[in-house]
Amino acid sequence: MKISVVSKKLLSVYKQLVLLLVPLLLLPLLFTLPEKEGKCLYVVLLMAMFWCTEALPLAVTAMLPVCLFPTLGILPSKKLCPQYFLETNFLFLSGLLMASSIEEWGLHRRIALKVLTIVGVKPAWLILGMMLTSSFLSMWLSNTATTAMMLPIANAILESLFGDLETLKQKCKSPDDPEGDIINGQSVKLHSLPSVPSEKRMLAMDGMDLMDQSDMMTSEEIQLESQYQLKVWKGFLICIPYAASIGGTATLTGTAPNLILIGQLKSHFPDCDLINFGSWFAFAFPLMLIFLFFGWIWISYLYGGLNTRLCFKKSDHRAEAEARARALIEDDYRKLGPLNFAEGAISFFFALFAILLFTRDPKFFSGWSVFFKKGYVSDAVTGVIIVSILFFFPSQKPSLSWWFDPKASNTPYVPLLSWKKAQESVPWNIILLLGGGFAMAKACEESGLASWIGGHLQPLAEVPPAAAVMLITAFLAGFTEFASNTATIIIFLPVIAELAIRVSINPLYFMIPATVGCSYAFMLPVSTPPNSIAFASGHLMVKDMVKTGFVMNILGVLSVTLAMNTWGVAMFDLHSYPEWARPINKTALLTGVHFSSVQSVNATL
Repeated sequence: MKISVVSKKLLSVYKQLVLLLVPLLLLPLLFTLPEKEGKCLYVVLLMAMFWCTEALPLAVTAMLPVCLFPTLGILPSKKLCPQYFLETNFLFLSGLLMASSIEEWGLHRRIALKVLTIVGVKPAWLILGMMLTSSFLSMWLSNTATTAMMLPIANAILESLFGDLETLKQKCKSPDDPEGDIINGQSVKLHSLPSVPSEKRMLAMDGMDLMDQSDMMTSEEIQLESQYQLKVWKGFLICIPYAASIGGTATLTGTAPNLILIGQLKSHFPDCDLINFGSWFAFAFPLMLIFLFFGWIWISYLYGGLNTRLCFKKSDHRAEAEARARALIEDDYRKLGPLNFAEGAISFFFALFAILLFTRDPKFFSGWSVFFKKGYVSDAVTGVIIVSILFFFPSQKPSLSWWFDPKASNTPYVPLLSWKKAQESVPWNIILLLGGGFAMAKACEESGLASWIGGHLQPLAEVPPAAAVMLITAFLAGFTEFASNTATIIIFLPVIAELAIRVSINPLYFMIPATVGCSYAFMLPVSTPPNSIAFASGHLMVKDMVKTGFVMNILGVLSVTLAMNTWGVAMFDLHSYPEWARPINKTALLTGVHFSSVQSVNATL
């Protein structure tokens, strides 16, 4: 049998092979390490392999702790099962429900089109508008939903600017190549590139007058102009998933790794109350803006958006295309009509949701939580109160005259959010995934595995802390290119926390950049769902994402390092080792004091 045939058969059953072989290959851990630590490490590595290979659905792997930790004697089920619905999960759930109501009434589309009318239609400004809009929406919606919503808008604008994509690709052909399958130096069969159906496809026909102008250009000029336009098209498509991933880091509810950080801080360091919605936003929002700015410069430079047209007006065919794009955006916004009652109500509750979360206990001033018993009201309580109102608040303006009008319809009123919509839109598998991460962290702590691993990482104490931050961020940003960012942070955060304790560094100094770095997956289509959605359009190549994403990763690591060593130090007092991180040290210290006292008594006798 040919090797290629065998390899294809193995590839078709690789998930079954992983499920069969990985548990067997990891068995030596049970006999070569200390009993409890070895069993816990066995389960952790087993789950890590299943998560990275997706041999089982991610949510199913997340439930393995319920099966394995109690049966192996690591953690009793009464301690384990509550980890699957901590208050962090309620905060996440409230953010998802708020996002569902925003999507239900189309408020996100109104926001997107309004931003695009403000920034203008020159390619670089449009890329900036796309990135700002995507990042803002992904602070509250899921990164995947944001990307899925923004791409059709981008395609409609691009078709108005440059016409039909297939026609544009034909113009990119080399005139010397009769077979004409050269695009940007890449050998591509044009018929194999799937076209993306756009809700505004017919508007591209309005741009056919551009063909008349192209008759006045030489074939070489047409080819160069078309190649420029195709580059700009790629820049539009690639900036949206990148901005969505960056924007998700700015709020605690924006992406799952941020919530896992909170959950694991409460598990490892119960006395640490420095991180909440307000304090995280105050730290991460400036970081997001800085990274977005550098990312915009890089993407605009790479894909042709940065040129003299950015600052000076010219009257040519590009200016006419830009005018058509502006007309398209304004027309789309005009078709939305005035803000209706449901959109206004959602806007109010959305603003109230953000303001209350931000001002509960922002650390740099006294929040409204001081009016309640200390420690009783958390971000989860705030979020659930607001989203609960959405289930009964009417989507139509209440009318007093309805009560006195016998002819008025008696149809039941529609609330801003129905439970059916909530069930459909909430990714319950992610909530299970969060719970599996918290269960794994609890087992690592209870079994002593985290301390055991931390002891073996002692040589890393020689690395300067600032360099360690860069290494941690870069490593996790690279690792998450091949694995889910949620699974990545679940696996590594307990180890990083223990490492910080061993080297007597404030744990937040290592844990925050690790958490943010897990969201910086830009190089591969499989790295994140937003990347996959953009790549599935058929107009991006893997090499486009690798070339753009590699520099984006570097910019992200540098931005995080800058943030941690400037305002991060001031906000979280990162240069001092905190009291809340001293439980292990206190025990050792008390033991040492007791031993010294006994020695002195013996010496006196």
